[in-house]
Amino acid sequence: MLERRVNLDGRAATAEVPRITVGGLRMAALDLEATADFMIEATDPRHRIGRPLYMTSANGEVLARCSTEPQTERLFRAADLINADGQPLVAASKLQSWFPLPERVATTDLFHIVARKAEVAGRTFYMLGASEEENAAAVRRVQNMYPKLKIVGHSHGYLDGDALRAKVEEINALAPDCLWVALGVPSEQAFVEKYTPLLTNVGVIKTSGGLFNFLSGSRSRAPQWMQRIGLEWAWRTWLEPRRLFWRYLTTNPRAIYLLFSRNRPFNR
Repeated sequence: MLERRVNLDGRAATAEVPRITVGGLRMAALDLEATADFMIEATDPRHRIGRPLYMTSANGEVLARCSTEPQTERLFRAADLINADGQPLVAASKLQSWFPLPERVATTDLFHIVARKAEVAGRTFYMLGASEEENAAAVRRVQNMYPKLKIVGHSHGYLDGDALRAKVEEINALAPDCLWVALGVPSEQAFVEKYTPLLTNVGVIKTSGGLFNFLSGSRSRAPQWMQRIGLEWAWRTWLEPRRLFWRYLTTNPRAIYLLFSRNRPFNR
């Protein structure tokens, strides 16, 4: 696997995390609680690796895109840890592996667990992404939910050129333990690749997709029963048909094929 030959520091920092290959990508076989604990532990100054630990997430769409877009595949394989943010990935692993993924690690759920633990541990957050209005609303709601959480800064994601580079330097000076980057796939993964060398004071970068839209309240999660059976994509398509119908129509069949053809039962 390509991941084994890159990011040697990150690989050493995640050596104890069990992984299985699902749909062609190596996923962390951790549940939500263990993933949150890992993030809190990784941000301990004693465990820093001299650069941010890069964590991202994959679902069926990501598997399909990685199989057809070499650049996207490269960006995901560069991650130190990949979480399975899709119930079909969990279901496929349970059908084919004696060591399956324990549960779906949705970033929208993970954020809240990490936030609660960060309050206790004194860890700090920076929230980068979404529009200015969405970003500000997300930060307000998070601060209301977790009043002891230290959010050292936040910014919308519509920056480029000198403005983006200045923002990256500002983030590094603020030295957040956890940097949540919500720019969408593959822009957020490309951001990590380009700016990691300038973010040496950051503990963990977690790519976050549409997280801030859920935190702000502008989007709603699917009902629990749809989440449990892997139909959250259908809920999202119903809410945003123009944006998502064609995307899922083209990626879902390929994702299903990959889930049943490119798995490995256990590897580190």
